[in-house]
Amino acid sequence: MAETPVAPAIAAPPQAQLAASNPPKLELKDLYISYTDRKGRTVQAVENVSLSVANKPGIGELAVFLGPSGCGKSTILKSVAGLMTPDSGEVLVDGAPVEGTGRDRGMVFQSYTSFAWRTVLKNVEYGLELQGIPAAERRKQAMAIIEKVGLKDFSDSLPKQLSGGMKQRVAIARTLVNKPRLILMDEPFGALDPQTRWGMQSLILDVLRTEDNTVLFVTHDVAEAVYLADVIFVLSHRPAKVLHRIEVPFFESREVAVKQSSEFKRVENHVLDLLHASNVQGNIRVGL
Repeated sequence: MAETPVAPAIAAPPQAQLAASNPPKLELKDLYISYTDRKGRTVQAVENVSLSVANKPGIGELAVFLGPSGCGKSTILKSVAGLMTPDSGEVLVDGAPVEGTGRDRGMVFQSYTSFAWRTVLKNVEYGLELQGIPAAERRKQAMAIIEKVGLKDFSDSLPKQLSGGMKQRVAIARTLVNKPRLILMDEPFGALDPQTRWGMQSLILDVLRTEDNTVLFVTHDVAEAVYLADVIFVLSHRPAKVLHRIEVPFFESREVAVKQSSEFKRVENHVLDLLHASNVQGNIRVGL
């Protein structure tokens, strides 16, 4: 089933037209993906998914995949990362087919992925080391990103000395320092308490204000999707199909307080109504 466009929740802002003359940043065409589970059974995870994410140079774009746990959201993300090969269909980034992993795509997982024996600075420098960048230059680049994510005073700390939210800031910094065209985030805040989660959501929005990145963000939390997204793709239960595409264009400066506004609640209720009407089964979280 191809994606089913719906009317935007609210009128789109002028900058939504900036991508009109640019090819999409990401295209998925008739994507089918299956895998073999631990019992040797074939699991159909993604079925006939087609969608595109606009290229908006200079302002960033954040697309959210919203669906129940286990529906296939992460599988789609892994195919974009080049970690999984589709059974059929195409994954295109800037018009070019994805063939394996690459520095143009950086992934942030829910689990913490820092090297335990390396400091924050050394963790963030790691990708630059692999590129052969000289020590002085990689330190300069790494420290700039570390400061951007609010960890300047912890650059010499080891991961065991950091809170969960700080560890995810390290993971985001490790991704940003490589200047990927696409940042892929697989429920990166799922293990965090609500207050820390809100802070991390704000961090991502701050990054998009200053970095020309396109972000694909996986979540099963409706409020998180509405708060972060420029566009939401609502997915069915497994196998994942795109049920709806929802534009969320109602604010440029998103502070936590907006979650209490009538405008925010209206869009949130619109998403919930679509989930209900589509009979989406599974764990969908509301209210964080």
